Parts: sequence; C-alpha cells; structure tokens
Amino acid sequence: MILSNIETIPGKNITRFYGVVSGSTVRAKNVGRDIAASLKNLVGGELKGYTELLNEAREEALHRMTQQAESLGANAIVNVRFSTSSVAQGAAELFAYGTAVQVE
Repeated sequence: MILSNIETIPGKNITRFYGVVSGSTVRAKNVGRDIAASLKNLVGGELKGYTELLNEAREEALHRMTQQAESLGANAIVNVRFSTSSVAQGAAELFAYGTAVQVE
C-alpha cells in the first residue's frame, strides 16, 4: 500500500477512486506515564512515554485505514491526514483518513 500526504503519487497514474477511508484508535494515559511525565515537566525534556503512546496510536490508525482501503481493492491512499480529539478525561482519539485509489 502506497501512502501519500499529497493528492498524487509521483510517477504513477490514478486509474480509480474508491473514496474516503479512515482508521482510528482511542488511547488513554496510564498512571505510570503520568507520574514520569510530571517529573519530567520539572526538569524539561522529551516525555518519552507519551511519544511512544502517540507513535503506537498513529501506527494503529494507519493500519486500520490501510485495511479498509485494501478491502475496497485500493493499492494506494492519497491526501493522508491525521486528526486528534479529546474523548474523555485522560483519553484521546487519533484519527487517520485519506482517499483510497488504484494507481498504475
């Protein structure tokens, strides 16, 4: 599956559009990461626990979006975007979406 954050795949021709596909995941912070983040806020630096959490969420959302595109017969997704939203206290949704297409 080819993923692109632009409207085309350079060097390829879009031969068919399948429409919008998406994937999402809702993740909650955990107490261990919250404690570590609180301590890190005192001295500064990267919050590695949260970085890992977001990386996992992005990968899961992309995987779900890709599965949906494959089920339609697509071999590429163009105009890929990410969005986040708060769902509940301490939990957030990471949403990936794009347009499933066939390219040659």
